[in-house]
Amino acid sequence: MKMKRKKFWWQKFVIMLLSMAIGAVCGFLMVGYIDDYIDGMSEIIISEIVLTLAILFIGMYVILFLQIILHEAGHLIGGLLSGYTFTSFRIGSFIWLKKADGIRLCRLSIAGTGGQCLMGPPENALLSEGNYPVILYNMGGSLMNLFTGILALIGSLMLNGSHSIPGLFMLMTAVIGLLYAFVNGVPLQTNLINNDGYNAVSLSGNPVSKRAFAIQLHLNSLLAGGMRLRNMPEQYFSVPDDGQMTDSMVCAVGVLCCNRLLDEHRFEEARQLISHMLEIDSQIVGLNRSMLICDLLYCKIIDSNGDNGEIKVDSERLLTKQQRKFMKVMKKFPSVLRTEYAYTYLVKRDRIEAEAIKARFEKIAKNYPYPSDIQSERELMNLVSEKEI
Repeated sequence: MKMKRKKFWWQKFVIMLLSMAIGAVCGFLMVGYIDDYIDGMSEIIISEIVLTLAILFIGMYVILFLQIILHEAGHLIGGLLSGYTFTSFRIGSFIWLKKADGIRLCRLSIAGTGGQCLMGPPENALLSEGNYPVILYNMGGSLMNLFTGILALIGSLMLNGSHSIPGLFMLMTAVIGLLYAFVNGVPLQTNLINNDGYNAVSLSGNPVSKRAFAIQLHLNSLLAGGMRLRNMPEQYFSVPDDGQMTDSMVCAVGVLCCNRLLDEHRFEEARQLISHMLEIDSQIVGLNRSMLICDLLYCKIIDSNGDNGEIKVDSERLLTKQQRKFMKVMKKFPSVLRTEYAYTYLVKRDRIEAEAIKARFEKIAKNYPYPSDIQSERELMNLVSEKEI
């Protein structure tokens, strides 16, 4: 099986360049301030200079973190103004999730994202054939970064710019905010995800894409409420045609169809659908593509019927350097741990290491935001341990 992979080297280069620009500009401003600070000292005291530098560096990282919070808050505000309903709000690995008994704090890390605000679609969005607002929700984060960046720039000018610590912090807030707005607002694709600007453009004026987007948000809300994929309405799990897979939002619905088949333990059907989706020319985002490879490997392992030689060949082909790197980054994600457990138990036949993986899974399960996912993944792991080796 040949797995096609889109190349986004230049978009990745742009994002890397802008990230370097944030550090370079902030570093330049801090060096300038320290230079002025030393010139104003009657006697150079190293400890004071080191302390000042430490304060500036800590301040820069606080500002970076603050702009991430403001970005996600922008999505939240934009969504609420557009008729969306709150589902979850994540900063780093901390996620506030709306459950049946209220909002709860859990832990979740997703590669390629510093945060995420997910909401339920507006009322009747699933029935409106794409006639519902998407721009303000998707672009709210960039607009918030842009707005706070401009405000901080004005504040910096009022506080003597980079010649005072408050003015310098305001100036760094402006730089980071404006660059965040650009990185997230200008349409870009990376190896793992599409940014907000890209999503807004792809959704705009595209009823099929907008319906797929509404389905994803709705199913995520059901998942947050404790419902398993296999128990969700079947009407939302129609596999898209190959011609529609040139849209990343539609591809995500296809991915959900694969996930549902796994939850139903229909492994052969899941294997066929995943293999097909990985082979065709599509716009599956890198994060979903790598997760599908994990699921495909599991399906092959669980249906291997004890043919360890064949599954070893399949495993070596699927577990490329890039895939192994992805799984290492996502080592706390339940489905990744499930596949690692299956591979270790049935292919490597190392029960000790397999039990260690299961222990890590159970530790993560305690604070994982979606208990229905944990229930599903635990069942899949139990199927592994029931097989003879």
